Amino acid sequence: MYELSVERNFDAAHAITMVGEREASHRHDWHVKVIVAGPQLDTDGLLCDFHRLESALADVLAPFDGGDLNAIAPFDQLNPTAEHVARYIAQQMSESLPQGVAVKRVSVTEAPGCCATYLEK
Repeated sequence: MYELSVERNFDAAHAITMVGEREASHRHDWHVKVIVAGPQLDTDGLLCDFHRLESALADVLAPFDGGDLNAIAPFDQLNPTAEHVARYIAQQMSESLPQGVAVKRVSVTEAPGCCATYLEK
């Protein structure tokens, strides 16, 4: 099994609801790490081109960068927790991977020492 990882930052505000109460909106410099895995390399000896992964992650994050997650789909309808953000990124990244390559894990850090990870089964 082979694994690749790519990382990227984006800046966005959010206000999550906890126990029925919405906190004040605040900004984070979010850090995202995506790990993909697969059992075989292509004829060039690659699991997947890093540029393809970087581009796919940039495309997923572009609508959020500089914005307010609470105003951007799907988080205009879904509590924009780090956990939900990680799962959303995993789902979106999965759509742009070559056959035989799958998202294994997405970690989202919203502040130093505060990281949520979504693991694909």
